[in-house]
Amino acid sequence: MAFDPSLSPILEDRWTPGAARHVLQRAGFGGDHAAINRLHAMGLQDAVASLTDPASISPPNPPEALDPDVIKPYSADERVALRKARQAGDPDVQEQFRQRRLLANRNDRQMFRQLQQWWLELLCDTDAPNAERLVLLWHNHFATGHRAVRDTFLMYQQNAMFREHAFAFDELARRIVRDPAMLKYLNNDRNNRRSPNENLARELLELFTLGEGNYAEADIKEGARALTGYGVDDNAFRFRKAQHDRSSKTILGRKEDFDGDGFVQLLLRQEACCRFVALKLYGHFVYGVGDDWGKVPRDRQKVILALGRLIQRHEYDLVPVLRTLLTSRHFHDPANVGKLIRSPAHLVAGTARTLGTPKRSTRVLNQAMESMGQVLFEPPSVNGWDGGRAWINTSTLFVRQNTAVYLITGKRPNEPFENKAVRYDPTSLLDGLEGRSPQAVVDRLADVLVGEHVGPDRRRPLYDFAEGRRNGADEPQALIGLLCMITAMPEYQLC
Repeated sequence: MAFDPSLSPILEDRWTPGAARHVLQRAGFGGDHAAINRLHAMGLQDAVASLTDPASISPPNPPEALDPDVIKPYSADERVALRKARQAGDPDVQEQFRQRRLLANRNDRQMFRQLQQWWLELLCDTDAPNAERLVLLWHNHFATGHRAVRDTFLMYQQNAMFREHAFAFDELARRIVRDPAMLKYLNNDRNNRRSPNENLARELLELFTLGEGNYAEADIKEGARALTGYGVDDNAFRFRKAQHDRSSKTILGRKEDFDGDGFVQLLLRQEACCRFVALKLYGHFVYGVGDDWGKVPRDRQKVILALGRLIQRHEYDLVPVLRTLLTSRHFHDPANVGKLIRSPAHLVAGTARTLGTPKRSTRVLNQAMESMGQVLFEPPSVNGWDGGRAWINTSTLFVRQNTAVYLITGKRPNEPFENKAVRYDPTSLLDGLEGRSPQAVVDRLADVLVGEHVGPDRRRPLYDFAEGRRNGADEPQALIGLLCMITAMPEYQLC
């Protein structure tokens, strides 16, 4: 399909409520009719500026149960006592240490579940959904999982770092090699000059900065030496000077006494890094093209290369980059509207935020997200979630539809409609709508939930349902029925 490849801004007459909805869906998780109209009234440039303003991001309150000392290393005296108990074969002392470790791990798992619920609540309620959309991107890009880290506070700490530096990729790259969760996840806390560990160096080159094909195996080995001594002390980064290899290393053809910071700085200077970041931004905000550059269609490669040059010119400051992208003719081209498959997190948060549904159980919603293939703070591997079409199959589509119904009605599968869930009154979705004919009601809901580009033919079953309501299409039960029908449409899985 041909499309406009230009990164020049669209003309003002193309800044319609539908265009505002498109920006809200991609830069955040969507919004109701009032939110769309507020954004549209701001005008194109001001609207996008409001969604890409780092000053609008304030640190959220941490989870109430967060305790940095749940997983705490042994003190020097405790290490001596444990060593002596092992040498003496003292089972009682060893059992005391084992029970302490088991209790700490059990408490940490409980705190981890609360952390997952905290972030899901934040996705649904935050005043800065644009920030959380970026945090999700960086969580998937610098993928780290609790199952390997086994320390909830470190996972929270990393999440906060992604939020603080959401618009500055260079700062994220510098901090990720000093991030305790990442260092533990990829075993770099065991990386020393006598036995270099290549995990972090490999992923830094392949998954975080340059992409496959832009480095050699020798660069991984030399990069691993640069990262020796980068370790963890309790909840903080610690550089262990005695474990660092201070000899010269040759990375990407350059010979220096690189440490981890110098290694990252070298990678950031590569044109391939700018292109790789552009590819990630493009896939997240514009159109799913995957991470394999060779499989990206040529016409889309040209746009991504232009975006990469923009990233290079602005030295990884993503504010002007995203403002250019979100106002561009390419971003607003019909070939890119309603073409991204929503992640489970986007689906849950977007439904809750757009419809203003009552608070539902985050435990139930996290279970549903797991069934849909996304567990917050637990990506399947360092590659993150595949996303795109991998989100959709016959099983996950069924769960997606049931999750929307649960948010709207409070009803879980195999439960009767008569339950104690908080009732939802959707009539506010029609605020400001004059002449509430069945077609007008359907069009208001469909324009917000699936977009103006979904035409009358696809809306016909909705019109038929609305016209058949004896008490009118705008009474609460009719609206709930319409919402359940619209959220079951294939188009609702897209944004």
